[in-house]
Amino acid sequence: MTAVGKRKELTADDLLRIQEEPRRKRLKISRRQDLEELGSDTQSTSQNSEDEEESQESGVEDSKGSVNEDSEGGDDDNEVEENGSDEEDSSNLPTATFEVEDRFGRSRFKSGPTTMRQDSLKTTPLPSSFSTLGISATLESALASMSIKTPTEVQAACVPPLLAGRDCIGNAKTGSGKTIAFALPILQKLSEDPYGIYALVLTPTRELAFQISEQFAVLGSSLNIRTAVIVGGMDMMAQALELGNRPHVVIATPGRIVDHLRSTAGEWDLSRVKFLVLDEADRLLTPTFAPELAHLFGVLPKERQTCLFTATLTPSINALADARPRPGKQKPFVHRMKESVETVSTLKQYYILVPSHVRETYLYHLLCNPPESTIHLRRAAPEPVKGSRKPKPKSRSKKNEDDSEPEQPPPTIIFCARPRTAAYLTLLLKSLSIRSTALHSRLTQRERLSSLSLFRASVVPVLISTDVGARGLDIEEVAMVINWDMPNEPEEYTHRVGRTARAGRGGMAVSFVTERDEERVLKIEERIKTKLEEMVLPEEKVLEKLNAVSTAKRLASMELHDSNFGKREEIHQIKKAKLRRSEEVEG
Repeated sequence: MTAVGKRKELTADDLLRIQEEPRRKRLKISRRQDLEELGSDTQSTSQNSEDEEESQESGVEDSKGSVNEDSEGGDDDNEVEENGSDEEDSSNLPTATFEVEDRFGRSRFKSGPTTMRQDSLKTTPLPSSFSTLGISATLESALASMSIKTPTEVQAACVPPLLAGRDCIGNAKTGSGKTIAFALPILQKLSEDPYGIYALVLTPTRELAFQISEQFAVLGSSLNIRTAVIVGGMDMMAQALELGNRPHVVIATPGRIVDHLRSTAGEWDLSRVKFLVLDEADRLLTPTFAPELAHLFGVLPKERQTCLFTATLTPSINALADARPRPGKQKPFVHRMKESVETVSTLKQYYILVPSHVRETYLYHLLCNPPESTIHLRRAAPEPVKGSRKPKPKSRSKKNEDDSEPEQPPPTIIFCARPRTAAYLTLLLKSLSIRSTALHSRLTQRERLSSLSLFRASVVPVLISTDVGARGLDIEEVAMVINWDMPNEPEEYTHRVGRTARAGRGGMAVSFVTERDEERVLKIEERIKTKLEEMVLPEEKVLEKLNAVSTAKRLASMELHDSNFGKREEIHQIKKAKLRRSEEVEG
């Protein structure tokens, strides 16, 4: 019997491929022949891209779904045990324990050792201008038009290596300008040798793709940059025509771009792509997107530059950072944020202990009586458009003054675990005369973009969203983030609360903690290394509106029932089951 050969050391490319393999295909890949077989395995069929975000949410809604039906905020635990190399590495690194004091009357919760990676973190003064980073005057004037004059830490760290042709992994807090950190090098290199398709930017959510496209358009306006947003929920024929025109930069969700690659007749391809960017890389490097990313890694050129950007480091990303590079390639440049606290210092973080059956009453009180530090961000109601239809008349029945319309809250995002909850809360708040709009995967793409536009323009002060809105969205002066449902995974908390207190502004996060959420709070505190403060609302004042809120709850529930909410999901599940059966028959 021949002796087993020496174990081959995995390169960064090998790790990326292994990371993107479906979980059932990622079993103990340690030998040379396994790695050779990997290339053929990666061609596994992706699920319909129209529903890649629906599958991310449905893990919370329907725990009986398949492996790929992960909740956007609830299944990042799949990342934790994917790479042994990170575990082997960490033994020689300094560790720190963060003790969380129990405020819920339970036994003390003590975190295990947390790896504190220090990659030569030197405190150097930030450059005073973008020109010192090597950015052209044209791009610098575009930045000035956006009122951006000096680079942030992540921009100062990542722009020079990217201009020098290195791969890059950038880790920085939410709202620190990660998009500009990769957009500037792409645009500068593109201006020297313009052609399409030059760069592919992948994002986990559709709304983030549109936002990144807007930033590229503004920064590259003087370069006549052409971008294409390729996401689910939009017309495929129109997108195919856009891709056929070979835009300079394609911003896409993985599922939809793979659908186009499989259906194209050769009018375009990705063979000349110079930059691949994974924005919100911690989310993309999960089993949800594994088949699609595996397919993309198979068709993209090997000599490209690859950039990963994220606000939360995960073991999979650390393993990639520490892996041996492919022969002839440098190790990727890695920028890790210096602080151990993931959330920004200008964010005030609170929790409210509340029984689950009266959460709605507490929410209504909080919105009508926002914390004093957020009141100055209240926006005036929009002026009625001239020539518009008559405004709604005042109620015919005489109502006492207690029932008058409440003052609208400052801009607030409320995060829920499920689309149905988001729809229910939207109807509830509308019944209580608080202008609100929803953002979740059961809406059409047009409705989702419309909701975001209404919120951005301050037409409605409250956006009720599932975790499709937790990643990367940059909306000015969001005063408050409310966690109606606590996220299952602590890193998702960081992304949610990162929608406020952006770019040095202040903000507030308030989490509703019910009898089921105590352990989640403790895990979040361990992750962010910050203790949440308790916010106590005056119970008598809160319960004054109990009757009005109870009536609104009944109305919202009836309206949701009558609207056949979730019918689209049922149809989709039936289609998916048929597709799965046909694949099994073919197999």
